[in-house]
Amino acid sequence: MVGPVATAFWHLGEFGEGEEWQVLLKTTVDRYAELQAHLIEVHPWQNPEVTAVRISEGSAPYLEWVSRATAQA
Repeated sequence: MVGPVATAFWHLGEFGEGEEWQVLLKTTVDRYAELQAHLIEVHPWQNPEVTAVRISEGSAPYLEWVSRATAQA
């Protein structure tokens, strides 16, 4: 978790400022849709920021660990 971070935004036609926390999660491309759906379902906001940054390169041992750690049991 990262935060709190300062945020500025438009919501319902009004400008707002505040603080929020960011959570960085790791998963595979194959499991991303499932993670995204879960986050949106359980988040209290109507339109939470759920985005993805695809890893195009990385050390083989690390990428293998991500695959093992996020595999369905």
